[in-house]
Amino acid sequence: MPQDVAASRVEARIRAENASGAGALVGYLPIGYPDLSTSIEAAITLTQHGVDLLELGLPYSDPVIDGPTIQAATTRALEQGFRLRHAFEAVREITSASGAPVLCMTYYNPVLSYGVDRFAGALAEAGGAGLITPDLVPDEAAEWIAASDAHGLDRVFLAAPTSGEARLRRAAASSRGFTYVVSTMGITGARADVDGAARTLVDRLRAVTDRPLAVGIGISTGAQVAEVLTYADGAIVGSHLVSALGRGLGALADAADALAEGTARA
Repeated sequence: MPQDVAASRVEARIRAENASGAGALVGYLPIGYPDLSTSIEAAITLTQHGVDLLELGLPYSDPVIDGPTIQAATTRALEQGFRLRHAFEAVREITSASGAPVLCMTYYNPVLSYGVDRFAGALAEAGGAGLITPDLVPDEAAEWIAASDAHGLDRVFLAAPTSGEARLRRAAASSRGFTYVVSTMGITGARADVDGAARTLVDRLRAVTDRPLAVGIGISTGAQVAEVLTYADGAIVGSHLVSALGRGLGALADAADALAEGTARA
């Protein structure tokens, strides 16, 4: 049966966090880095240190929008023998242990290669909440939209500062869970400042949708999380957490704690 918008676990969690006076913190880590078991433990650790939703990256051999930190981590995961079946194993274990909604972030080619409906069914069976597809635009996503409806999965499309009004409307209308607001153009990676274009882009999206909006790319401090949550519903952190994991699970927990301090609003 198709999933009703109101039934989205991701949207429900984001709205609950905002209703409580704190925005949602979304944490990204690649599955399989530095190895499969540690990546599962790391994701669970995030949920114990203030991260509300998880975004798990599927390692891919041609990560065109990923910055050097995430590229190095996913290359390590592939060298460690990551296979697509490991993603479903990880999602199942992490969801069972943490109860947090888990989205997978993946380039679309692995989904096509696996079979779109087959992939959606396997992800749903593992307890996953849905997919973020950075290289798939709604205009070309009819098969994925049908599969996500059939298996009750969220689908998150990206909106960029360069997007025209028609494309923004399409991305917002096609997304379920939240729309991913790209804070700046370019590859992923921590930055000293989150581009001011993010605020403008959120304002443009607010004019066409009342669904949640989460800002990602470049966020690396609790202060930046707090700033983003003054105008958006969620803040997404990736490279900063991947770098912390490279120093161990303790460093990852400390980094998540520091980021989570930014979710408290006056």
